[in-house]
Amino acid sequence: MKLRAYLVDDEPLALERLRRMLERTGRVEVTGSTTEPEEAVAVLTADPPDVCFLDIQMPRLDGFEVLARLPSQPIVVFTTAYDQYALKAFGVNSVDYLLKPVEPESLERALKKVERVRGSGQSGQPDLQALLKKLADSLRETKPEYPDRIASRLGDRLWFIDLVRVTHFYAQDKLTYAVSEGKAYSVDYAITELERKLDPRKFIRIHRSTVVNVAWIKEVASLPGGSLNVRLRDGKDTDLTVARDRAREFKTRVGC
Repeated sequence: MKLRAYLVDDEPLALERLRRMLERTGRVEVTGSTTEPEEAVAVLTADPPDVCFLDIQMPRLDGFEVLARLPSQPIVVFTTAYDQYALKAFGVNSVDYLLKPVEPESLERALKKVERVRGSGQSGQPDLQALLKKLADSLRETKPEYPDRIASRLGDRLWFIDLVRVTHFYAQDKLTYAVSEGKAYSVDYAITELERKLDPRKFIRIHRSTVVNVAWIKEVASLPGGSLNVRLRDGKDTDLTVARDRAREFKTRVGC
């Protein structure tokens, strides 16, 4: 019998990719999915699946808050874009985690664990309060460290740019650039790597090719189709586009 799975992720592309990967295994029936954590709470309460693939970082309600609102806990596989120290704790007591982008080998490991737990008749989720306490303790013990500067290579020299002066990063022609004081400097990181490396309180990915420094945002305006326009206070009124699928999270993060 196939595993009945429900998917929750605020990124539609990640949701669709995971759905395809699960269906490709032939062992999973995806009963539904959502980008809205509140909808997830309602569906998981009314019709609990065998396993829930649950994103951790979501606006309004994170994955832990979704679980806290459920009357009973399903088997959960957490998904996240951040390889955080505390996530190691989720590899026990029938809880697993997947780093995005999800790789087939990691998904196979998680499915085997879910099938083993389901077959043994164990409860899917360890005590939620104990899990959250373990996470909180880990967070207190290890604070994430974010860089203050970033290096740009020019010939055989390295230039170090203060991140407070960087208005945004953008990718173009397979290269990534940091823009500071109107000049673009090539950096040795992909946009996805920058999203993980930089302080999320200060830098937000607004497009598959753009990360913006929140401190440099001057104004935000709506565009047709649900995307947004961000204007920077960089002396040039530089305009950047917030992709439609990132607009909701962006508004939540900047408070607009």
